[in-house]
This record gives sequence, structure tokens and C-alpha cells, in this order.
Amino acid sequence: MFDSDLPLSRTVTDRAADLRGDEDLLPALLDDASTRVLLVSGGRVVTRARGRRRSLALFSPQEAALRAPSSSLAERWAFLGYDDADRVPGRAPAEGRPEGPAYLAHHVPEGETAALAAGDAWTSLREVGTDLSARDAGLATAAVALYEWHVRHPRCPRCGEATLPVQSGWVRRCPADGSDHYPRTDPAVIMAVVDEADRLLLANSSAWPEHRFSTLAGFVEPGESVEHAIRREVREESSVVVGDVEYRGSQPWPFPASLMLGFRARALSTEIQVDGDELRAARWFDRDALRAEVSAGTVVLPPGTSIARALIEDWFGGPLPTGPQGDGWTRATTPERATPEPAPAPAPAAPRPSEPAASTPAKPTPGARAGTAAPAPAADPAPTRRSGRRAAAGPVDAPREEPGPPGTR
Repeated sequence: MFDSDLPLSRTVTDRAADLRGDEDLLPALLDDASTRVLLVSGGRVVTRARGRRRSLALFSPQEAALRAPSSSLAERWAFLGYDDADRVPGRAPAEGRPEGPAYLAHHVPEGETAALAAGDAWTSLREVGTDLSARDAGLATAAVALYEWHVRHPRCPRCGEATLPVQSGWVRRCPADGSDHYPRTDPAVIMAVVDEADRLLLANSSAWPEHRFSTLAGFVEPGESVEHAIRREVREESSVVVGDVEYRGSQPWPFPASLMLGFRARALSTEIQVDGDELRAARWFDRDALRAEVSAGTVVLPPGTSIARALIEDWFGGPLPTGPQGDGWTRATTPERATPEPAPAPAPAAPRPSEPAASTPAKPTPGARAGTAAPAPAADPAPTRRSGRRAAAGPVDAPREEPGPPGTR
């Protein structure tokens, strides 16, 4: 198992969910100079250089408000928790909390300005996730996930009324019908498929450059088990039949709302026939061939932040060499996200603690210095769930915006 080592799975924060319902919590923490605040916009957070690595830039509430002015307490701030005393998730009823700062996220709408000091920069969580400490990674992942949910779900899925944040930023409430709506998480499977000769199946998505390869991935559909989803996705995309599956670990992927469930899957057949829709090509690799092609740059693998990379190196037996193009995938080769139309009021739906995904907001040009606009995540494909047999490409380490082609999570 490698789940605790995955970059965005690491956390040492007590989320203190029992405190979220206190309406005085956010005002009190904003008046407390010891409170630490991180700035988040889209898939990026403000980080600070520390030697050759970066860490979260944490501000006092007063400094955060000055650097990114806000006129709305409820819409811009979310409570993330405290440092965890024993580093065991959750808090037992009789357990106390250590003295220490509370952590808040300050949401900076994309397109608005944030005055950053020299050395501070907006950084994509996808890129910096492996460099952050466990505390910083956990805080940043939670903040990005909340931000993406608030932006995409501003209205009630039952009646279309604009909702209001409550529960310290963790719930949106409809003032018209009183229903509460919670952050959504979409389960997605991502799998290292291995045959009897211990070769690994990697695929190239139709939306990627021809040298880019990763594992297969896909969303779990309603009424479906993860095991069924694994076997279905692999066969639909590559024609390979999968038998036994072994769970390896999971990682949140908040771009915008996926939970990647990683597996090793045993292939019962080896003949490949790609669907020609989601996949352009798929190949079996032994270890020597994969090492040679990565070293030569003819195969470029997912970045270190992704669970896809962890699954590949778990099979390989250790880190793979860095190719001439470096680790990860250049963003210049991924299609830009489309600018959405204004979202109409959604059609009535059964009350659920999560709403259907809305359109992806447009992303402004990143900026990292004083007076620059808060940037959005780099242009990864904006995946969508399947319509019939067609689906858009998914972001690095994720299924289509939901799971998509070769898992890039």
C-alpha cells in the first residue's frame, strides 16, 4: 500500500467539523491575529520560496484581507481546521485540541487582483503538490476542492435559487426551500493493468500528444461497484479483459471534485483494440522498454503529483528516470477550457447533498507579482462525462472531468 505517501493524500490537519456550525466561528477567527490564512483561486494557491522548494504562504487575516480585499465574509472565507494533536484522523469525544492557530482559506475570484510580495507566487497545486509538506498539502487540497465546488454550484439544484454558504464554508443553503447542499466528490477508478508476463498497459489519449502515456481511468457510474467500473472501462477503451483487482490507495483530485481510487488489475487477455474515441493507442510495456523510452523521451509519463505516476512506479519497483523533457506534461499541449455561457437555473431534481456539476469557469492569465490577477489552473482538458460512447479527455491524473482517458490523476 502506498496511499499515505501520495502527495495530495497527506494531511496532518484536524478538520474540526464539530465546530463548523458555530455562526460566530469565522468572525472570531478573523479577529484573532494568530489565525493563518491561505489564498486560493481555482486550482492554485499562493506559495513562497523556501530554498529549492516552495511552501504555502500563510497570512494573518488582516494581511490576507489587504492583499485580496473582500466584501463578503460568507462567500470568501472557509474554515479548514487546526493542527492535529495526535495525527490520527478525527477527534474522539473526550480528546482536547492543542494550542495553536486555526487555518482559513480565503477565496480569490478568478480575474480579481491580489497584491503579492516578492517571492510569493500563484502556483498550480498539480505542480507543487509533491513539494509541499503534509500540512500544506492537506490544507491546499481542501481549499482548492472547496473553491471549485463553490464556483460551480452557486444555485439550488431543486429550484434554481441562489444559495448561501453556511457551516463555515462547508454547506450551501437555499433560502427559498431551506435545503442544504454539500460539496460533491466523484469516485473515479484508475488502474495499473498488468498481464501474465508482468507487462504494464499504458495508453495514449486522443486528446494528447502522441508521446504522452498513462494508465487507464474512468468514473464510477451510478449503481456500479468499483470492480465493475474497472473491468468495464478497460474493456471499453482497450478490449482487454480484466479479472482480479487489488486496491492500492486513493488520492483526492480536486480539479474539480474527484476521488481517485487506485488499483492493480490482472489482465486475462492481451490483444489490444482501442476504441478510437478516447484512446489513440495502447501498448504493453516491460520494465526495460519503459525505462528506455522514458529516457529517450519517446514516452512521457504523468507528473509526480498524480496517482497515475505512483501506480506506474509501484509496478516498476521504484522511481523511473527523468526523460529529456523532464517529469510531467507540458501544459502548452493541452487544449484550453471553453468559456462558459451563463448558467441557467437548473431543472428540479431530487434533494441530494450534492448538485450536478456546472460549467467550467473561464481562466484568466496567471500572475505572480504585486497587483496581478489571481490565476486559474493551467489549461488542462475540461473533461465531461460520457454522452453515449464519446467523452472528452480528462486532466492529468483524473478521469474525464470527470474520469477520462488514460488516467492522468
